[in-house]
Amino acid sequence: MAISLYDVSVTNFLQTVTGVAGFLDRGLSHCQDNNIDPESIVDTRLFPDMLPFRFQIISVAHHSLGALEGVKAGEFSPGTSLPPLSYVELQKLVADAKAGLEALTREEVEAYEGKEVIFKFGQAAMPFTAEGFLMSFSLPNLHFHATTAYDILRTKGVPLGKRDYLGPLRLKR
Repeated sequence: MAISLYDVSVTNFLQTVTGVAGFLDRGLSHCQDNNIDPESIVDTRLFPDMLPFRFQIISVAHHSLGALEGVKAGEFSPGTSLPPLSYVELQKLVADAKAGLEALTREEVEAYEGKEVIFKFGQAAMPFTAEGFLMSFSLPNLHFHATTAYDILRTKGVPLGKRDYLGPLRLKR
């Protein structure tokens, strides 16, 4: 069976974004149950030279729905600003990314096959096909930032496990 561009992008992105939405909910519940201000998490870093939790969550949206929007436009650039979003606003950003992914049709995404996508970073421009960009750039970045956000919540005492990260599994019906 061939795997489609929709399956390797939207289906995988939705699984991860849904997992992130779930562990963000658990994080907020943990804060509420333990009288912790969730805003104390937003600027948390695993190490001083790493970007904060807020950036990790923004990047989850950027490397999922934002990646597909970049493919559609033929150009993708990393975000240049770090808006001061609250914990709840970060949850909404993830919910909006999930809704945007769910709104994409299989036909729309399949039409991107073979399309050229330019990754622009400053003066650098890297050419990709849609498939190469989504599978070798966006998907690894999505997992990196989702994992880093998960790890930050774990360092703050949120009781999460691997199952929280995985999101909804695609079990045989």
